Amino acid sequence: MALETKIPPQPIYRVARLPDAWQPPDWSRASDGTFGNRFDDHEGYYRVLYASTQEVACFVETLACFRLDISFLAELQTIEGEDDFGRAGEVPRDWSDSRALGVGTAEGNYADICAAEWITYLRRKLASDCLRLGIRDFDASVLQNTSPRILTQLASRVVYELGFPGICYRSRYGHNFENWALFEPFRIRDTVSRPIANNHPALLAAANILGLKMHS
Repeated sequence: MALETKIPPQPIYRVARLPDAWQPPDWSRASDGTFGNRFDDHEGYYRVLYASTQEVACFVETLACFRLDISFLAELQTIEGEDDFGRAGEVPRDWSDSRALGVGTAEGNYADICAAEWITYLRRKLASDCLRLGIRDFDASVLQNTSPRILTQLASRVVYELGFPGICYRSRYGHNFENWALFEPFRIRDTVSRPIANNHPALLAAANILGLKMHS
C-alpha cells in the first residue's frame, strides 16, 4: 500500500514565544514525556514543532483557547433581541507582546495521515490501542478528536518509526487550514522570527474567524 505524502509549501508559519518561534520547548517543561500536544511523542524521545501553511491558520490554532465556552454560547441563544456579538471572547492586551511569528522552509515528504491509505494503515496498527482506550473504530474523526490524546500521539510514533520527517494534517477549527507537525531532528531552514503587531492582518482575521475581539 502506497502511503500518501505532501511536501510543505514555501514558506510555512508558526506562532510561539519570543525570541525564537522555532525554538523547541525545553524538555524540563514536559509532563509524562509530552508537552500535551496532539502529535507529541508519548515516549518522550523526539519533540514536535507545529506550523501551518497559512499565516491565519497558526493564529487560529493559538487563539482558540480564548473562545467563549460553548455552554455560555448556548445560553446567549436563549436571550431575546438582536445578536450584536457584544459578548465575544477577548484576546488579552499583552498576548502579542510575548510572541513571534516564525517563517521558515520545511524539507521532505510528510505523512498525509488524513488520506484514506493512512487511515487504513493506522487502523490496523493501532487496533489494540483503540480497544484498550474504549474506541470502537478508527477513522478520520479519531485524528480530529482532542481526547484521548494518547491515540494521536501513538499515531505520531508510527509515522516517526517509518522515517517520515513529520505529519500533514487538517485543523479541527476548519479543514481549509493545513497544519504540519515537524519531528525532531527538524528539517527546517531559512527560519526567521518577527514580532507580532496588534494590528497584524492575519491576527485580526483569526480573531474574527473565532468570534474574538482584541483588547483595546
